[in-house]
Amino acid sequence: MHRGEMDHDADETGRAAGLGATAERDPRAGQQLTGASPAGLPREQNSQLPVPVAKRRSMRVRLMRVALALIVLAGGAGASYYVWQRLHPQLPAGIALGNGRLEADEIDIDTKYAGRIAQLFADEGDLVKAGQVLARMDTQDLEASLKKSQAQVAGAQRAVEEANANLEQQKTQLLLAQQEYDRAAALVPKGYQTKEVMDQRQQALNGAKAQLIAAEARLTQAQSAFDATTHDVELYNVQIADNTLVAPKEGRIQYRVANIGEVLPAGGKVFVMLDTSYVYMDIYLPTEAAGKVKFGAEARILLDAYPTIAIPAKVVFIASQAQFTPKTVETPSERDKLMFRIRVRVDADVLRTRAEAVRSGLPGVAYVLTDADTPWPAFLQKVPAK
Repeated sequence: MHRGEMDHDADETGRAAGLGATAERDPRAGQQLTGASPAGLPREQNSQLPVPVAKRRSMRVRLMRVALALIVLAGGAGASYYVWQRLHPQLPAGIALGNGRLEADEIDIDTKYAGRIAQLFADEGDLVKAGQVLARMDTQDLEASLKKSQAQVAGAQRAVEEANANLEQQKTQLLLAQQEYDRAAALVPKGYQTKEVMDQRQQALNGAKAQLIAAEARLTQAQSAFDATTHDVELYNVQIADNTLVAPKEGRIQYRVANIGEVLPAGGKVFVMLDTSYVYMDIYLPTEAAGKVKFGAEARILLDAYPTIAIPAKVVFIASQAQFTPKTVETPSERDKLMFRIRVRVDADVLRTRAEAVRSGLPGVAYVLTDADTPWPAFLQKVPAK
């Protein structure tokens, strides 16, 4: 082969190699062609390329966020423990505690008779006094019956007066018949009066006595009718009064269940009120502590809403049988034990001046003296003034 032909073949081979490399890297192709590797690496090493820089940076950011969240949680737990220690410091051996919720007795204001609500004089949240009118039922039918009974009373009264007059008349007739009989009885022995007249006077006297007895019976009957109609009037007055719903004692209206115009059956509920004079908290103590608690033992209640004010209370109930701790106690170890329910009632003198502040459902902690000689810690000595 001549030298010129050899040079020509080498040039053709070089151009072909150059065109192949250019085609493998042509951006218009959308991707590298097979047969070439980036950065001159062999094809079998493509799967071992390093993670891109952006992906590594995103992983570092996520790790930093997780670490920051853990630090915040740890700080919050530490702060919560610090606050708990401040609010609930170490207690002496003669004091037991339990958590619960402040409760007040609920009183249902119900209808005694079926009827329609005519008027409402209270609403939810109102403080009411004992005897205060809360609602009135429609009593038009009872008022009509009352007027009828009152008219019957008037008629019965006239009947009694008539019977009294008739009785007096019969008494007069009896007196006359007795006098005529006595005169005849005095004249017959002397021959101035016949035996026949004597018999007539005797019959007249007997008739007057019978009429007097009948008049007395009619008077009794009239008096009984008068009493019956009078009792009907009293009954209707009582029913009308019972259709006026009043507060049995001082408290706060918690719910208004019915509205004006609603027809309720006998016993239909209109209001639910809280008895602000009986406020208590039920707590649960283990056997060891509950066995030392006595009726009337002093107690203190700290509410979460007022953690610096110790509310005076006394133990008024101790369960006679143990039971499981209720779900409101969230400590797993405590739920596994049998506990005794203890009720502590807030001092009535404190409630009397703070009825407007009484609220049901507030969570808190009750502290009970299991040893009467144990003094209250400083944080339980600040009680509200009576």
